[in-house]
Amino acid sequence: MSSVDNLSPHLLLVDDETAITANLAPFLERAGFSVNTARDGVQALEQITHLKPDLVILDVLMPRMDGRQVLRHLRQQGDWTPIILLTQVGEASERAMALEEGADDYINKPFDPRELVARIRSVLRRARPGQPPLAAAWKLVCGKLVFDRRARRVFLEERELALTPKAVALLEYLMTHPDELITRERLLETVWGWDYPVGTRTVDTRIAELRRELGDDAATPTYIETVPGEGYRFAGKVEGQA
Repeated sequence: MSSVDNLSPHLLLVDDETAITANLAPFLERAGFSVNTARDGVQALEQITHLKPDLVILDVLMPRMDGRQVLRHLRQQGDWTPIILLTQVGEASERAMALEEGADDYINKPFDPRELVARIRSVLRRARPGQPPLAAAWKLVCGKLVFDRRARRVFLEERELALTPKAVALLEYLMTHPDELITRERLLETVWGWDYPVGTRTVDTRIAELRRELGDDAATPTYIETVPGEGYRFAGKVEGQA
């Protein structure tokens, strides 16, 4: 456990597997973060109250109080400290539920520590102090583009867009992760699921569908930017509404 460095973002890493915390905490410190650790959900809540971390990395499966319980407790208390869940659950319904309960992001075990660092930095960039994350908002707004997540309907200049369900899910993920480079592989894992028998060209097809409906020019994008050889980024500023 390290001391708090006020010049560095302060993280709380919560996992009951000591092999993970013993290796991951030093890696995160080398990446420029100040890190404290906790071994279960009860200890996590105590440290969050005491340390006021900038972000919590929270394992889901833990003794005494699991990560989802910790997440629900904090959000019910109006605590919107950014949280990234570590999970071994790949089902889309479980991931969607975690985001609706107020998680800022999630990453599946096993994971590349460098990917976790990238996610941490992305969440910290888009965090709104004291406010719910975009992942928990029921309406996403980017200029004249409105995504009603309850109704699963998308409007542009008050005209409803005719999108396939996968295109809707893809747009939702991009809008809840604005200004973040997202690889095709990550989009496949998140939107289509682990076992869905498709390739990365499927992502490109749905991106093309979104661009047609949005009237978005790939060369000078308003909404979806292509990063050649790497993936996609939602370029517009997104606001969340209840």
